[in-house]
Amino acid sequence: MQASANLEVIGNESCVVGESPLWCESQQSWFWVDIPQKRVWKYDTSKQQSRYWNTSEMVANIAFSAQGDLIAGMETGLFRLSLNAEIHALETRLVALPEAQPGLRFNDGRCDRQGRYWSGTMWMDMAAARNIGKLYRYTSHDGLSAPVIAGLLTQNGLAWSPDGRTMYLSDSHPQSQLVWAFDYDTDSGTPSNRRLFADMKELPGRPDGAAVDTDGCYWICANDGGAILRFTPQGIVDRQIALPMKKPAMCSFGGPNYEWMLVTSINPTPGQNDEWAGKTILLKPGAQGIAETGFQF
Repeated sequence: MQASANLEVIGNESCVVGESPLWCESQQSWFWVDIPQKRVWKYDTSKQQSRYWNTSEMVANIAFSAQGDLIAGMETGLFRLSLNAEIHALETRLVALPEAQPGLRFNDGRCDRQGRYWSGTMWMDMAAARNIGKLYRYTSHDGLSAPVIAGLLTQNGLAWSPDGRTMYLSDSHPQSQLVWAFDYDTDSGTPSNRRLFADMKELPGRPDGAAVDTDGCYWICANDGGAILRFTPQGIVDRQIALPMKKPAMCSFGGPNYEWMLVTSINPTPGQNDEWAGKTILLKPGAQGIAETGFQF
């Protein structure tokens, strides 16, 4: 079951918490965020150059819009971010504000296959183990939904099957480490029939960010386990890729034919002598991914 993969490091920077990798076909570039550093990163594959933009508050996840802007889950709400090649600060505009509570922030998020934006909140002090995280849906037409799912410790692992009819969600907190699957109504954007997809307590690492390939298999970063696991649609691990960093955070398909995977990671102790912690890497996992659907502002 063990697999190997050639990989390369992107740029020289080391993120504190690298998250939300995203491929932009029109720009032939990868994007990701560093949550505590309040940065959005971009790597231009044609120029082999990376740059970043600063944000006004922590940014946890991003998705591209059809208009070329980003929608982002941040500390206090959902924001529209406008990229400007000439400056290092992003133009930021609030689009949705959930029930505010100090100590909460958004965490994992992405669009479903129809372009609805989903993102969930978490209590930032994970040691407190407060299960007050909630998952929201947002569209420009309907605005921010009421919490669709509540009672989460550390919301993570959002992904959809190729046909969009199965939604995946994980809770990566050490007290949970579960992945669920839902039936998903593509017309209304409503998940139902929540069921256990995987219990990772008996597997390497905790379930963090995820991606889905064209075969409908669910790839998830095993945080603290130094690996990426691939689950079949039946919830069986059929592939494991060992990584040089202990804490991979999220993976995403992109590049030519969506045969590449970008993996971000976490450096829990910046300044320590760990050459891989916090690095962002590219590898070929031996599968083909699916383009992300853009959000419509």
